[in-house]
Amino acid sequence: MTITVIGWDGSDLPDKAADRLRAATLVVGPDAVLGELALSAPTAAPDALPDVLDDHLEHGDGPAVVLAEGDPGLFGPVGALRAHGLKPEVLPAVPLVSRAFAGAGLHWEDALVLAPAGGYQLSRVANACRAHPKVAVVCTPGVGPAELARALAPTTPRSLIVCEDLDGPDPRITHSRMGEATTRPWKDPDVVLVLDPLHRPAERGWVAGAQPGPREWALPFGAGIAPEVRAFILAKLGPRLGDLVWDVGAGAGEIAVECARLGAAVVAVERDEAACARLRANVLEHGVKVALTRGQAPPALEPLPDPDAVFVGGGGPDVIGACAARGPRALVCALKTVERLPAVLDLLREHGYRAEGSQIQASRLTLQADGSHGLHAVDPVFVVHANAP
Repeated sequence: MTITVIGWDGSDLPDKAADRLRAATLVVGPDAVLGELALSAPTAAPDALPDVLDDHLEHGDGPAVVLAEGDPGLFGPVGALRAHGLKPEVLPAVPLVSRAFAGAGLHWEDALVLAPAGGYQLSRVANACRAHPKVAVVCTPGVGPAELARALAPTTPRSLIVCEDLDGPDPRITHSRMGEATTRPWKDPDVVLVLDPLHRPAERGWVAGAQPGPREWALPFGAGIAPEVRAFILAKLGPRLGDLVWDVGAGAGEIAVECARLGAAVVAVERDEAACARLRANVLEHGVKVALTRGQAPPALEPLPDPDAVFVGGGGPDVIGACAARGPRALVCALKTVERLPAVLDLLREHGYRAEGSQIQASRLTLQADGSHGLHAVDPVFVVHANAP
């Protein structure tokens, strides 16, 4: 028995797809698609797709068709069927995302495509939109233009292009401001394009979607946290696409810039104006996105969205406690004296974290006046790293 997966984009089905549909003894697909096609075979919803097909296969009831919107190999049912051990025939149509960008008149090889499903957190989708200048979000219940606009405001200004009824006879492409997106009544939006209006694209790349990671990290910034220490801190923070990282007491932003280069959304918190100026220069030099909050922690932390990881480079127990109270999965602190270690470890454990401490000390190779080589010791730094249970 054959299983054919057919993508539909609102246009007339090709002859091959129409023939498969006429011969089918079972058609599985979303109500919106089933309702648009004249079907004589029994139909089923895709909620329990593998189980429905297993039952059909067991009884040998003839060929089955699975309908999907657009390209069923792009966040569609093909992956679920293959994971279940089934090898379907696939007849794709133009994917929703391609139609969305075409309707907006934009190229999209440099776009990040997100299709949240199965209780995926809105915060992670919003963080990817913070970190990437061009994102296509396939809408699902709880993740649409209004929710995205609320999650991104006020720290991340973005332009929204809302694409509605792309499979229907009257598709609608709307350019929306973030404030308008939260109040306007939307009619079953399919895709939201989230664009950074200030982004200036670099030269055309060779990879579609998210770009490759940085060529190197733990960069030699000069003053500030030594690269050897920064490498250890970054390893414990684990910044990645979909994460929001706070860099509290950011100084010149060495950690903030590194985390942004690794794909995370980043908020840097710093009270000193001279340090903020150096941070802005570093952000521009490395071409990354970092939201800067100038102010004194802990009060400056209150309006910020909850973080996934936090680095505290400056601040006392009140700052560390305020960060821990927001529940990040990882929290890392850099301390200059060993005397502070016990109090910080105890504080983090009181908040339910598994906390450990390490001393990081490196000796750098130096060239002596006589041509020989020696070692120059870098001042040690005590790093506390904690993980949520």
